Amino acid sequence: MTEPLLVARNLSINFNGHPVVDNLSLTIGREKVALVGESGSGKSMTARALMGLVRNPGIVSADTLCYRQTDLLTLKPRQWNEVRGAKIAMVLQDPRYALNPVRCIGKQIEESLTLHHSLTRADRHERVLNALAAVGLPENIYHSYPGQLSGGMGQRAMLAIALVNDPQLLIADEPTSALDARLRNQILDLIVEQTTRRNMGLLLISHDLPLVATRCDRVLVMYQGKLVDQGLAADLPSATHPYTRTLWACRPSAATYGQELPVLDRSIDFTRSEHGAD
Repeated sequence: MTEPLLVARNLSINFNGHPVVDNLSLTIGREKVALVGESGSGKSMTARALMGLVRNPGIVSADTLCYRQTDLLTLKPRQWNEVRGAKIAMVLQDPRYALNPVRCIGKQIEESLTLHHSLTRADRHERVLNALAAVGLPENIYHSYPGQLSGGMGQRAMLAIALVNDPQLLIADEPTSALDARLRNQILDLIVEQTTRRNMGLLLISHDLPLVATRCDRVLVMYQGKLVDQGLAADLPSATHPYTRTLWACRPSAATYGQELPVLDRSIDFTRSEHGAD
């Protein structure tokens, strides 16, 4: 385990007394950690809490929530602005909604730089072009608008915005869910390549277990707001926890064509399973 970048102990998120994340603990270093589970399990809400983006009436509480030596629970909005984007960055699910439709891509990347650095116009422009090149986009994309880009190009542009300030931790919230299978592999390989090259930590939120198994170091499994399993990502095909095992087995594939896939037995309390996380 590398030196932790982010530590959460007993992280909970409540909306009007209803817990959507319940006593979740995780530690992320300069490694690739996947957070997986069904839709509604609390994955994206966990990511929002780590970025200080849970809106009222949501209430975030934790015994510990730290980025390196910074206590995230005590940050004021201006202090969050110094952390968010510069130290911890986030790539969202769909560029059609995350990018500003009336600003060109270059200006949106440059805006992220302006928030955190005092640079000359020439230096900003150079760093924007370097960011575009790093994610495989040509220079002429600088003047393009989000509506002119394909889904894959839009996702690359969002990654450029996230990486331009050289953060230490990247949170990618289902960054490939809106893409076809070929593009999913391309974008995820790009994210893994860039975080490895920059020696960053990565928290990848996904429901695609095969992609996670081959590209991440560790995996955390959520069910109904709780962390129920964790381990090496490469061990997912041989998982022993019943919930994780069912998630893996219910994947449609050519080998299962025409067969009935396993269905989760929700009468089991997976949050109290003897195979659950410590």
